[in-house]
Amino acid sequence: MAELGTEIAEDYADREPLLVAALKASTIFCADLSRAIPIHHALDFLELAGYGSAETGGHSGIRLLKDLDTEITGRDVIVVEDVIDTGLTLNYLCKNLSLRGPRSLVAATFLDRPYRRLVDDLPVRYVGFTVPDELFVGYGFDLDERFRNLPDLHVLEAA
Repeated sequence: MAELGTEIAEDYADREPLLVAALKASTIFCADLSRAIPIHHALDFLELAGYGSAETGGHSGIRLLKDLDTEITGRDVIVVEDVIDTGLTLNYLCKNLSLRGPRSLVAATFLDRPYRRLVDDLPVRYVGFTVPDELFVGYGFDLDERFRNLPDLHVLEAA
């Protein structure tokens, strides 16, 4: 975490970036990342929900449940993600946020699975770990809203 915080601080030395995290899974990583960034910065949160085939005629999609409280026009925005897989959620979020006129927009992720990308050209700038295609719980990651509170990551074994 310290390495990511130092890198962000160096990149934004004369600015005050805004960390934007999606609730709920990114919350713990965002808190730890925030503590590791030794420059002034702000935090804000939004909440997204996926919806399935019944509502979309066979296509899943994303909708915004809670928007930002902060105006981002002219701000340096760092989207904080727990994990980036296909990139569909991050793509939706970046398109939504870019319409609001931020000065810059990049992403920081705790876990990355670039081999699963369905979307090219994502602004992923900061990566904690590149991981295999396994199901993780703990450190904010859940299974049916359970295990988020575990202090570290665990690989959930297939039953």
